[in-house]
Amino acid sequence: MTLHPPISASLTVADADEADLATFFGVSLDLLVIRELDGRIVRASASWATTLGYSPEDLEGRLILSLVHPDDLPATHHSVQEVENRRPGDPVLGHVNRYRHKDGRFVTLEWRAQRYRDRIYAVARDVTEKMAAEQALIEAKLAAEAANRAKSEFLANMSHEVRTPLNGVIGVVDALSRTALTPDQAEMVELIGASGVTLERLVSDLLDVSRIEAGKLRLEPRPFDLDEALSAPLEAQRRLARDKGLSFIVERAPEASGVFIGDPVRIGQILSNLLSNAVKFTGRGQVAVRFKISEAACAPTLLSFEVQDTGVGFGPDQAARLFERFSQADATIARRFGGTGLGLSICRSLTQMMGGRIEARSTPGEGSLFQVELPLPRAASAAETAEQTPPLLPAPSLRVLLAEDHPVNQRLVQLILADHVAELTVVDDGAQAVAAFQDGRFDVVVMDMQMPGVDGLSATRAIRAFEAARPGLRRTPVLMLSANAMDEHRAEARAAGADLHLAKPVTAAALLSALAAVAAETDDAAVDRP
Repeated sequence: MTLHPPISASLTVADADEADLATFFGVSLDLLVIRELDGRIVRASASWATTLGYSPEDLEGRLILSLVHPDDLPATHHSVQEVENRRPGDPVLGHVNRYRHKDGRFVTLEWRAQRYRDRIYAVARDVTEKMAAEQALIEAKLAAEAANRAKSEFLANMSHEVRTPLNGVIGVVDALSRTALTPDQAEMVELIGASGVTLERLVSDLLDVSRIEAGKLRLEPRPFDLDEALSAPLEAQRRLARDKGLSFIVERAPEASGVFIGDPVRIGQILSNLLSNAVKFTGRGQVAVRFKISEAACAPTLLSFEVQDTGVGFGPDQAARLFERFSQADATIARRFGGTGLGLSICRSLTQMMGGRIEARSTPGEGSLFQVELPLPRAASAAETAEQTPPLLPAPSLRVLLAEDHPVNQRLVQLILADHVAELTVVDDGAQAVAAFQDGRFDVVVMDMQMPGVDGLSATRAIRAFEAARPGLRRTPVLMLSANAMDEHRAEARAAGADLHLAKPVTAAALLSALAAVAAETDDAAVDRP
């Protein structure tokens, strides 16, 4: 780089400007270049030598586009035309392309250029590392999305594979518990049932975590009776506490009752998880749960409940990660008490989705206190407060077609429906189901979603097409049974024409209630098939 002497009074203004320009071109870290309209370089900064290996003397008189990567030439020509034809006031558009280094490799440059009279004045910066980092980020994002999809597919497949045999375990145990048993047999059946329910809850927790991470878990607010929503988790944990010799205390303020608007299933899930943890981690003493409703003027109605126990507790260090996924208060928890560490994470996610909050405090060795607060407006209109009486299965007159490929599940449905339907026809796959439907007269079709050959979705679509081709034919309700329990599977069932989706494992109460629901929706006035 040529050093210029200080400007003296004897120098002209033009000389001073030239000296300043030469200094600027000599010290600039960015690439500066002036070129003619035909593309020949008039002047280049010394920084070209540092970035691309060419001295300013190497570049003067050279066509600037001769250094551009061949693949980038079409876009570069377009950019050149934009610069040369840009009108005053138009925005200055940048351009990125690759220039050949003197050693043969290519460097990525980001350009800004402006025309003045018959020359183009441009500045560029080396963005090779920046572009590489952005590309790496894009590739990492794509890889993470692919991994997340693979995880979701794995969880869906595992859900199906686990729920299918689990359906047989829970369903057959449920049917067996309704038969005459000796006290010892009844106790063994109860233990098997409790273990099956625990396993089913684990599978459901894993699916909930997957749905929450993917943003696919949806709340389903509706009018519900608070007493009914709380009774099932309270009674289930009351029995477990009694079996451990624990006192189980429930305190409810008088106003903590009535019909509210919310998602009763998820509220019950939060309560059940907190109570389950309290009972599990308490060896002696008591578990207490307290409910109250806050209804202040100009403020939302709040349901507050707290679960307190006299169990092992946790310290401040453990509290910091208490609501993290797959986290236990300490490493010995899983060995001593079992569990995956998902329950509290799900509680926090569900509480936040409802616009509420959850807090915890504890003293090691003395117990824990979990407090939950949920916005829960009361149902205001007569329509909202009307009791939703669950439909009852009519007298044994239904003709049911069951499509199920698993022998244990076939037998389970037969046991459940033995005293509740007039006729049960069983087929092994979707093709047989379509053929039986076309030849027979059925009031309800119970269809397994995943079967070899023609699956339940395809069979349901074929049944709906068969009905559509015969305008006078009554639409037959289809109840989809599936070990696929994720939201997208429910949507697929609805899209195929199913009236209701029932996730496995299936209990007698759930199946009978679902059958009653779809049977109640049958249009009695429609014309039946001849």
